[in-house]
Amino acid sequence: MLTKLYQKSLQLAAHKSSKIFLAIVSFTESSFFPIPPDVMIVPMVMAKKNDYLKIFLIATLFSTLGGIFGYFIGSYFLDFGLSVVEFYGYEGKVLNLKYKLASGTGLYIWLATLFLAGFTPLPFKVFTITSGMIGFNLFIFLFICLFSRGLRFFIISYLSFKFGDTFKGFMKTGATKWFTILGILIVVIFVTVYFLSE
Repeated sequence: MLTKLYQKSLQLAAHKSSKIFLAIVSFTESSFFPIPPDVMIVPMVMAKKNDYLKIFLIATLFSTLGGIFGYFIGSYFLDFGLSVVEFYGYEGKVLNLKYKLASGTGLYIWLATLFLAGFTPLPFKVFTITSGMIGFNLFIFLFICLFSRGLRFFIISYLSFKFGDTFKGFMKTGATKWFTILGILIVVIFVTVYFLSE
């Protein structure tokens, strides 16, 4: 099923209304759809290089709006939200997080985790829904979504614009590892700066 959805997303990237489909995929991926917008961003930028900033902005904006939708699923449609979380095998981690936050710990861990979910290949929808379940501050949530998704999609759009087929090959092989390493490095830098400024 995932292979079919992946191939369909690639086909949509070549459609004349690809930007509309990118907006839909970006929105739904942040709340329940399993295929990330990256699949469409790379071929779209390669086909229309001058539109790489527009493509990045569409993916960022609609992914963030989808994140807000995921947040409200977690807040008001708990059963559906839990089914998505369970599908990815994160229900135990969600319960553990709720316990830590209720006891006054875990806030900074969640901030870092939410950023990594938006920036790396972690299933972002699990964390948007969980944010709604735990009643995480909506404004902080919105900021992290914009920052993490924007940074990720800008890097993908810009490198697709700059390196074309070379970067496309990289996305198929080493992207998961290097985005994870870069995401962790960014978190470490922020944590270090925060504690040094105390």
